[in-house]
Amino acid sequence: MAEGNTNTSGGGNTGLAFIVGGLLVVVVIIAFFVFGRGMMPGESRDIDVDVNLPKVEAPSVPTPPST
Repeated sequence: MAEGNTNTSGGGNTGLAFIVGGLLVVVVIIAFFVFGRGMMPGESRDIDVDVNLPKVEAPSVPTPPST
């Protein structure tokens, strides 16, 4: 008969859990700086756009020849 500890449940993925947790923390920090600008005050921008386009007209339709 087999002797010794035959308890094989749990504990095998502890290292993997720390790696996944660490990656999650890194992603949260990156998202904070990308989407929240890292708590830096936003620059105020004055955007004034003036678009002047020429008037577009359809080409004239030729008259059909008289019969």
